[in-house]
Amino acid sequence: MDTNDVTRTAPDPGLTARIGSYLSGMGPSWVAGAIAAGPATIASLVTAGALFGYQLLWVVVLSAGAGALAQYLAMRLGLLTERGIVAVVEDHLGESWAWLLVADAVIAAGVAQLVIMKTVATVSATVTGIDARVWGVVWALVLAVGLAGRGYRFLEVVAKVLVAGVVVAFVASLFVVPVDPGAAVAGLVPSVPTGGALVAAGILGGAVHITLITMHSYTMRSRGWTREDYSLASFDVGASMLVAFGVYSLAIFLVTASVLTSADLSTVGAAQALGPLVGPSAKWLFLLGLWGAAVSTLGGNTIVPPFLLADKLGWGTTIEDSRYRWLLVAAALLSAPGAFIGGAVLGQLVLVLALGTVGTPFAIAIVLYLLNTDAVPDRNSLLANVGGVALLLVTGGLAANFVRSQVAGGVSPLAGVVLAFAVAIALAMVGLGGKFALEEVA
Repeated sequence: MDTNDVTRTAPDPGLTARIGSYLSGMGPSWVAGAIAAGPATIASLVTAGALFGYQLLWVVVLSAGAGALAQYLAMRLGLLTERGIVAVVEDHLGESWAWLLVADAVIAAGVAQLVIMKTVATVSATVTGIDARVWGVVWALVLAVGLAGRGYRFLEVVAKVLVAGVVVAFVASLFVVPVDPGAAVAGLVPSVPTGGALVAAGILGGAVHITLITMHSYTMRSRGWTREDYSLASFDVGASMLVAFGVYSLAIFLVTASVLTSADLSTVGAAQALGPLVGPSAKWLFLLGLWGAAVSTLGGNTIVPPFLLADKLGWGTTIEDSRYRWLLVAAALLSAPGAFIGGAVLGQLVLVLALGTVGTPFAIAIVLYLLNTDAVPDRNSLLANVGGVALLLVTGGLAANFVRSQVAGGVSPLAGVVLAFAVAIALAMVGLGGKFALEEVA
């Protein structure tokens, strides 16, 4: 036998080692994935499956790709500048733009934190029988001690373990739920059923969100990643958002589309409804998956405001800086009141997702602007810009639909706040677009 043939057909040990290194080195994008794979996304998927069966399956698949693209653009900015996004914005656009981005993200993350805590406490109470308000205080203390004591690395490990466990739980539930393959394949054909536009917007909004975009540069800095880690960072995005988040969304949607028919179910109610329909195993798998998703999202979302505020104030963004550590403690403890909020959590989750959607186009526009200026040594490719503009148009359309729905019945105090926020963001985006156009002409 020709020894050259053996050489040509043998596995490349370098490639195997590199893949192994990538798998062990992943992390930052998994924290973003932990936020994306949260109760608000589950609420949108449950609603879509219960209302429309398999018809919106194509949106579920699209959302994974859109989420991966948004994180890839955020990753490029963070690695090519090797700085936090707020500092880069302040240097290249000015302090006012930096404060606007901080306010946009902190408002979205802060409101979401309260409702996510309510969800975590509610699911914890359902599983254990202990009052949800007690769980709210317990989880706030766990967050404060864990994040202030061990910082980002603690969160990253928890996120990877929980997201992986959540994916396994929801995929396992597929084996005890009867899925109609023919109907599922038909759902891959793009179409929007009557009344399905807002639900589709919710699914996409869960994958492309301002908190995920703004936090990514900080989580990579916490790992010490530089431009030399570009390949690893790209692998990280693909594995977490495209694969893990995609499988997670697909499994939840197929389970609910196969057996649930009530549009009034909450996320916890959906898990409980599976018991009498297809057996208690499906109920507990779904409930445990929801619990893990809610806990991982709560932890990931907690670090977003401290990252942005510390960067804007010129503080460190690791627990070595005591000022940042106390910001983490404050963010964790301030989430406890969420467990005391009354009302149906499903509608609140959808509202939180929609509020975040209003601020998301501005974050995407900021990232695209910076990636096409001298802020980075390697400007965006045409393909990356086309994808970014598509994301901008989709998220802008979702935001416009939400604002229109809020003011359709009259401008209530809440609708007035949403409208004022949306107008401010829209004006900022117009100004940003004009600034970029003038610079390109000059």
